[in-house]
Amino acid sequence: MALKNTYIIEKSNTLNEIRSTKMSLQELRFFSIYLAKINARDVSTRRVHFPLSDFQKIMEIGRMNINHFKTTVNGLLCKVVHMPNDKGGLSSFQIFKEVELFKDGSDSWVVEIDAHDKALPLLFNLKKNYFTYELWNALRLKSVNQLRMYELLKQHERLGKFEIKVSELREYLFISPNQYPQMERFKTRILNSCQQALSENTDISFTYEKGKIGNRGKWLTIVFHIAKNEKYADPLELRDFIDKQPQPQEYMPERSVSALERQPYLSGEFEKDLTPDEINILCDVLACKVSVSSESKPERLRTLLKSLYSEMLLKSKEPVKKPVTYLISMINNIDLEKLEKLSSASCEHKESKQRYGRRVHYDKDFDVDMYKIFINDYEII
Repeated sequence: MALKNTYIIEKSNTLNEIRSTKMSLQELRFFSIYLAKINARDVSTRRVHFPLSDFQKIMEIGRMNINHFKTTVNGLLCKVVHMPNDKGGLSSFQIFKEVELFKDGSDSWVVEIDAHDKALPLLFNLKKNYFTYELWNALRLKSVNQLRMYELLKQHERLGKFEIKVSELREYLFISPNQYPQMERFKTRILNSCQQALSENTDISFTYEKGKIGNRGKWLTIVFHIAKNEKYADPLELRDFIDKQPQPQEYMPERSVSALERQPYLSGEFEKDLTPDEINILCDVLACKVSVSSESKPERLRTLLKSLYSEMLLKSKEPVKKPVTYLISMINNIDLEKLEKLSSASCEHKESKQRYGRRVHYDKDFDVDMYKIFINDYEII
């Protein structure tokens, strides 16, 4: 399928190899879209704007309220690059310096983002040590490690063969040392998963093999063989990608009557539907899933479990007769990134309730007209 609009990304090797700036899938994808929308040969295109609804869908802001918008913007603006400087030290700066929300000439709300001045040499007028790819390759990939793997291999595509230390690959893919420590697990969950995703959705495919080995046959390096791929799914237009994103929710339901009507076997109260022993068992299962030690504290595990219980009430399509079995299945199958987001959201909600005493509050940083573009955040006092 020929694309109507072919967006080309030019990305410097230096920027691509940075491992310290961890991004979510939404942030990585947004950065790719930003790079595709600028003209890498014209620095005056550094400011890129998006209709607010497009920005909301790209960043997957489910419920558009001021706090969620601010959190998303904070995530983009806090991404810092650390680079060696000519004085033998480090130069640290943000990738983006400013995000603005305003009405354009047609009275429509838009989000405009601008790169940091110090980042411009990494984004524009690249003379050497950079690679290119078409944006559609990034749009169907479903995880951070899939998109990072694609860009890493695309950077080395011309060589056809690329060897990297396992420890460096883990850092590049944002995989912590305690995630998939066994090589077989790492191969299954990361390497094989990426191999399938790239083969189905991008213009390259790869195979891999053991490189250098250490004591007891430990993999020290991995050798990738990169090839062009002609069997991918039809390229996806950026406009089609945005339009296919789920419609943003206008509100975040709590325990609605309709949800409980779908659950005749449950009371809708966490402590009533689960016994103390069942809660302890579920927390133990959850403790094996979380990757951050601070999340393993009993009170945090219980908070996370309550969030999963709420999701079970709202999202299960059939009446739940055995909540323990259902929750164990949720815990075993939930993506680690989603679990971390759920953790952050539950903390944010708790702090919000403690600070304001209610979900809807008045934020004096925004005027009344600004509030009207957000859902459930404005009330007349």
